[in-house]
Amino acid sequence: MNSCYADFHIHIGRTKSNKPVKITGSKSLTLSSILKEAQTRKGLDMIGVIDCHVPEVIAEIEESIVSGFAHELRDGGIRFSSLTLILGTEIEIYDENCHGPIHVLVYLPDLAKMKHFSEWLKHRMKNITLSSQRIYEKAVVIQEKTRELGGIFIPAHVFTPFKSVYGKGVHQSMSEVFDLNQIDGIELGLSSNTKMADQIHELHKFPYLTNSDAHSLQKIAREYQLVTVKEASFLEWKKALNDEEGRRIKANFGLSPKLGKYYVTICSRCHTPVHQIPCETCGGQEVVKGVSNRIQELSSPVTSTERPPYIHHIPLDFLPGLGPKTFERLLMIFGTEMNILHHVSESDLAEVVGKTLAHLIVLSRSGELDIKQGGGGTFGKVIY
Repeated sequence: MNSCYADFHIHIGRTKSNKPVKITGSKSLTLSSILKEAQTRKGLDMIGVIDCHVPEVIAEIEESIVSGFAHELRDGGIRFSSLTLILGTEIEIYDENCHGPIHVLVYLPDLAKMKHFSEWLKHRMKNITLSSQRIYEKAVVIQEKTRELGGIFIPAHVFTPFKSVYGKGVHQSMSEVFDLNQIDGIELGLSSNTKMADQIHELHKFPYLTNSDAHSLQKIAREYQLVTVKEASFLEWKKALNDEEGRRIKANFGLSPKLGKYYVTICSRCHTPVHQIPCETCGGQEVVKGVSNRIQELSSPVTSTERPPYIHHIPLDFLPGLGPKTFERLLMIFGTEMNILHHVSESDLAEVVGKTLAHLIVLSRSGELDIKQGGGGTFGKVIY
């Protein structure tokens, strides 16, 4: 068995011909730049690109295969050198049952099935060339189509206040929207962790994913997981989700929820934390409800649930004093961000960036730093 670092939620900002895909994504976030960043700088083994339904993205992958730059794996996925690309798509659902919008992730094993799915989507959404588009179809129908194609279906960032199944406060159970038997995992999002999510009883049966939802190259692998698999392929990942034949999620690495930009409830008018309405500071009536508060509303008596360890790591770009030039120097000497975050000794780090910053990096590996809580769309900050 092998241990693989994986981030399964990465957006494409632009196609090869510079056409927009994820409107809010960086223009530098092309498929080729994602592959390079994930492999040579981040040190990942598997990535899920969730805009692979776009016809021009499909064509670019096909060109890579024809040119010999990539090849399809027998067990699913596209291998680019030592990196495996898992073909995914993010879809926005909003029907009479779900009262969305709610984002979901669908992953498929090969290009033929993704092309088929893209054609199926084209007749159910207005613009197949863009990311995270609304589909005019029931959620359960999408689940059934995913199952028909041998795919993986995962509700995305399930607690965030916008575009998630729990976040808006409309739904008390995922069963109001989805067939729970056709869900393969739950993506937690940046403002929650395993302990928080396990306060909700209906989630106990599902594996948890920690992904970056990257809209820029820098944000790739701000959250990720370590999976135990025979090789980095679609089928092996699917077995890991199901905890089959020794394959498993070995650990989740995520931001401390307090660093997430929706952790606490914030007044929409004055942007200060609130504990009741109207706002104690300005009298405002509108709030952006924090994930921590929403989970409290949904929680039930907690029972013991066996989970992989959830490790509160802090990405290097969150650390005070670690700017782009220092980051580049670290990469030049130690290779990849995964190596810096997990393996390089404090003494070796100190020789490059000094004792203070080296100690910060070591503390960041286990989240042992004070944090100013985030909320209302603003990330928290490390206090040092």
